[in-house]
Amino acid sequence: MLTSTLVIVTIVIITALAFDFTNGFHDSANAMATSVATGALKPRVAVLIAAVLNVAGAFMSTEVAKTISSGMVDDTLVTPVMVFAGLSGAILWNLLTWLLGMPSSSSHALFGGLIGAVLVSAGVAGIHPDVIVSKILLPALAAPIIAGIAAAVATRLAYRIAPKAESGSAGIFRHGQTISASLVALAHGTSDGQKTMGIITLVLVAGGFQASGTGPQMWVIIAAGFAIGLGTYSGGWRIMRTLGKGLVDIKAPQGFAAETATTAAILASSHLGFGLSTTHVASGSIMGSGVGRDASAVRWGVAGRMVITWLVTLPAAALVGAAAAAITMLGTVGVGLALALLIAGVVTVMVIASRNKVTADNVHDHHEVAVTSSPAAPSHA
Repeated sequence: MLTSTLVIVTIVIITALAFDFTNGFHDSANAMATSVATGALKPRVAVLIAAVLNVAGAFMSTEVAKTISSGMVDDTLVTPVMVFAGLSGAILWNLLTWLLGMPSSSSHALFGGLIGAVLVSAGVAGIHPDVIVSKILLPALAAPIIAGIAAAVATRLAYRIAPKAESGSAGIFRHGQTISASLVALAHGTSDGQKTMGIITLVLVAGGFQASGTGPQMWVIIAAGFAIGLGTYSGGWRIMRTLGKGLVDIKAPQGFAAETATTAAILASSHLGFGLSTTHVASGSIMGSGVGRDASAVRWGVAGRMVITWLVTLPAAALVGAAAAAITMLGTVGVGLALALLIAGVVTVMVIASRNKVTADNVHDHHEVAVTSSPAAPSHA
């Protein structure tokens, strides 16, 4: 019995680290899209800096990890198999939105997949709705709006203080972006790096290898930090293209303002233990910087599709997590079948992606991305 539990826990931990890797390349754009778009950093240099600082940030706090491991769900009712089902939903949603170049939330994909799996397997008693509302849903609504307003105000001030910010003063803002983008990467590590730590801790508690209510062990912090760092270094160029060029043709003052607002919002939420979506915050900040410079220059059609993706991410991942949980309830055969379906889904997405590659060399060509190939005419609303 102990041997079979250990095998399941090992499979789930590997799956969790695989999710952490997808989280890294899915969200690398959050930190570096604006700096790459303005030319402040070269694409490969940008992702290397982001990767290193993601790892460093993962060691700075564990409050978000505790929210996931023992706050969002009842860790006395959750089993490792439920966690595996939830991770399956999160990974597949991450890969699908990455394929489309759509900056959806890896965090909400994870939360949704886990909630769906636990609801099917343990019922309503397995989740804590008050924590989900207060530390996940409410921050999801408030954070991008607050960050967007802050970025809009900062952008206005930047152009007011330096009217020639796009010519004579551009160099100052580009140098500033090197610092502000690095801070976003560090903040991202303190937030998203912790989410996989929380999941692995939850699995260890559920499998009886760790006491309920305790925080992540050091080896968990190290493994999760390096997994998200490696994922970040791989680039995530499709989403970086959308955020850097597809939403707003961003200039150096806007990039600096957006990155500064993003950093402040993420660090504050990590300190409070909120399961915040760094993607929502970064996207809101970039949109706000566009409004601060010229609202008519924002591609509102792309922005609208992004918001729709945000809204459907959690329930869509929950449905996949629930379906995976239903399959795993068949026993060992069910777990094997769910794993096989997960692998098949990953391979399918990667094969499709290989037909239209987005790399560091063509990341600026936003017109090639499916999601931005026919942008709506700029709105003056």
